[in-house]
Amino acid sequence: MAEAPAIPTSSAGGANIARPSVLSLPIKEKAALYAAYMPFLANGGIFVPTNKPYKLGDEIYLILTLMDDPTKYPIAGKIAWITPAGANNNKAQGIGVHFSADESGLRVKHRIEELLGAALRSSRATHTL
Repeated sequence: MAEAPAIPTSSAGGANIARPSVLSLPIKEKAALYAAYMPFLANGGIFVPTNKPYKLGDEIYLILTLMDDPTKYPIAGKIAWITPAGANNNKAQGIGVHFSADESGLRVKHRIEELLGAALRSSRATHTL
């Protein structure tokens, strides 16, 4: 099994190495998927509610489960959005993970868009925009 590339967290001569965080996100219904999906990102992305502190550009490894689909989608991505605690309009605190342009990222983007269908064109509020 290949390991994820390590990211140095210190340039001051230390040997501190950090691996990307691993998060799990089970989405049980279409309305929740619509609210979390981020179609405006080039490779698609998803909002993950979390109160852990992250920075834009941090690497994340996400295990996504979609409604009745038994498949667990492993996705590498980067943080492209942060909703802080106490955000306007009572938005949920969390992060937006931009899917990578690799096969797993593209596969989950297509699967989400297939599940959402015409709802993608809705103007209902989401966790992001």
